[in-house]
This record gives sequence, structure tokens and C-alpha cells, in this order.
Amino acid sequence: MHLENGRETIMTRTMSALALALMLAGAPALAQNAVPAEPVGPKLPADVRALLLKEMNAIEAATQDIMNALVRGRSDVVAEKAQAIHDSFILKQEMTEADRKALAEAAPKAFVDRDRAFHALTGDLAEAARTGDAERQRALFGEVVEACAACHERYATNRFPAFAE
Repeated sequence: MHLENGRETIMTRTMSALALALMLAGAPALAQNAVPAEPVGPKLPADVRALLLKEMNAIEAATQDIMNALVRGRSDVVAEKAQAIHDSFILKQEMTEADRKALAEAAPKAFVDRDRAFHALTGDLAEAARTGDAERQRALFGEVVEACAACHERYATNRFPAFAE
């Protein structure tokens, strides 16, 4: 086994352990508000749903990059990726007025509020990274993971059926 492969294996295990620890830390909170609402996605027109999925995929990729950067001590990458999530404009840039109206009709106010809070949270994470506060970065990243899981549990059980069990 090459040393680089060994490092990669150790890094993968470390990242997996960090993700599990962060998710388990949020598990009690998830259980407390585990009242699924009607999923939002199926209520959306196909083009709006596609935009939402595109944004969610970009957030997922950036979140994975953040976790990788956290375990490597790369605050610069954490700042860049967290800011990208905060500023994600896929929906804003590509939606028509009709699309916005359809989203507003399909998504309850609590969903919109949760989304705004999530983007504010990622802005806080970016700021913690810019200041080099590693402890705060880890804590905020745990909150980001919790926010994702809680939203999926509440509004996306059609895509994540394990939350509906």
C-alpha cells in the first residue's frame, strides 16, 4: 500500500467519522420536530423542481467540500464554499416570475423561513472561516448538517423516505 493511499483511507475514515458525529449530535433535535409536512417538490412545476434539485445538488457538493476542508484545516476553502452556498443564486437567477409564484404557492412560509435561516447560517460559517475560528467552523458546520437533515425530514420525505419511517 502506498503512503498516499493510506493517507487517503485515513482521511476518508476521518471524514466519515466527523459526518457521523455531526449527524448524531443533531439526532435529538431531529426527533423533537419530526412532524413531516407534505413534501414541497411534488407540488412544483417540473422546471421549478429541476431548478430546486440543481441548487440542492450544488449545496450537497459544496457541503462535502467543506467537510473535506474542515478535516484538513483549510479555512480558505471552507470560506469559499460556505459563501457559495450562502450566495446560491440558481433559483433567483433562473426563475421566471411565474416560477416564483409557483414556488410561493407550493412552499409554506415555514419552508421559506427555514431556507432563509439556512443561507444565513452558511454566511456565518463563511465568516468564521475567514477569521480562522476552527472551533466555530466545526460547530456551525454541524448546524448546517442539522438544518439540511431537518428540512429533508420535514419537506422532502418523498426523496428521503427513511425520514418518513
